[in-house]
Amino acid sequence: MDRRKSIKALLVGSVSAGVLVEACKTDDKKPAEVKPAETAGPASTINRMKEEAEHEKDVKAKGTFFTPEEMASITILGDIIIPKDEISGSASDAGVPEFIEYIVKDMPKHQIPMLGGLRWLDIQCLKRYEKSFPACSTQQQMEMVDEIAWPKKARPEMAQGVTFFNLVRNLVSTGFYTSEIGRKDIGYMGNVPNQWNGVPDDVLKQYKMAYTEKELKECVSFDVKPS
Repeated sequence: MDRRKSIKALLVGSVSAGVLVEACKTDDKKPAEVKPAETAGPASTINRMKEEAEHEKDVKAKGTFFTPEEMASITILGDIIIPKDEISGSASDAGVPEFIEYIVKDMPKHQIPMLGGLRWLDIQCLKRYEKSFPACSTQQQMEMVDEIAWPKKARPEMAQGVTFFNLVRNLVSTGFYTSEIGRKDIGYMGNVPNQWNGVPDDVLKQYKMAYTEKELKECVSFDVKPS
């Protein structure tokens, strides 16, 4: 399964409560590198209002929320959801674990669900493999994830894990596709200078309309410099 394409398709279909980006298909992209710290909260180079800057400072001043082992689990889950491939880096390459650390401090409503989910995951792995989730082998980690990654196929007793994984998937997707790597991965350019050459001819014909000579001269026509 190509998880990255599946996530893009999910994002194109609708913007869920936890996923704030749109995705589109692009095939001619090259791998991009980004400093992990970039996504650990809003970028410091962004020009923001005084209140926003103070809020960001307050959030970062709250210290570390997750333990090293909890961060290890978040990193593993993130890279399972969005792995590194020939197009771009993984979730951890994009700084997603740091992003999630920031988000749970900025949005405390996520703290109990995340801590409870991580604990649930460790308990399940201890029962099955006698090891915590980060200490399990890659195969064991994937076996566990497969139990909770597909809501319609999951067994009833996996309901808590399904809810937890849905939250992680939303946070990982949001963190990745708002990072530099993620933006390049979907070909997002943002606001860039452009030129508008009027309504296309086929659209004008569809509505039986046309530009007058005056409009063409004064409003539509312009010199296009070769790129």
